[in-house]
Amino acid sequence: MSPSKERAVGLGEAPGVLQPIVQASTPELIAGMLREAVASGQYAPGQQLSEKALAERLGVSRGPLREAMQRLTQEGLLVSHRNRGLFVMQLDEPVIRDIYLARLAVERAAVGHLIGQGRGVDAAGLEPIVARMESLAADDPRVSDADMEYHQVLVGLAASPRLTRMHNTLVTQMRLCLSLMQPTYDTVDHRVAEHRGLLKAIAAGDAVQADQLLVAHMEDGLERVLRVEPWQ
Repeated sequence: MSPSKERAVGLGEAPGVLQPIVQASTPELIAGMLREAVASGQYAPGQQLSEKALAERLGVSRGPLREAMQRLTQEGLLVSHRNRGLFVMQLDEPVIRDIYLARLAVERAAVGHLIGQGRGVDAAGLEPIVARMESLAADDPRVSDADMEYHQVLVGLAASPRLTRMHNTLVTQMRLCLSLMQPTYDTVDHRVAEHRGLLKAIAAGDAVQADQLLVAHMEDGLERVLRVEPWQ
């Protein structure tokens, strides 16, 4: 048998080893770039986005750009004002409270399910993220990145595609809130203690304590964001 035939037979005998390459669509790529721009503060809350300027800057046609912006509108990151255009969402007290209300509902469900399924010990895998957070200075933006990663991984541990999808729709809005609250910390000690205490309670399978710590953690974060009051 020739080498080429051997290779062909080899691949044929190993179904599933090679998977089709999944490529993101252009609207999906554009939406991802715009999400990051909003989350990083390149576009401020309330700022209008010019479709013409964005298309020129990104080097794309308006069709996929409109689709991407429509996705972000559905996620709540962009707000459409009739006859005026699209604007980055405004952060005010009712919006921030609603973000935390939705976030808490999803994360409580994820934690409860994780412990209820007897898989709370999986939360021990969050320790490296907490250790990374602990190694950073309080004003290092990577602290907020680690904070967000911790909660995304935590929800992912519940292995619920719908909870993960719901949580993902809030990620950029949560990143905005985390960036706002960061100056309210003098050190990372309190932030580290909250995250480490929560993971230990989950790993121990203590549903009551884990729920109490999660609620307290969210209430503290909400109070810190509202304390900043950037909209005034």
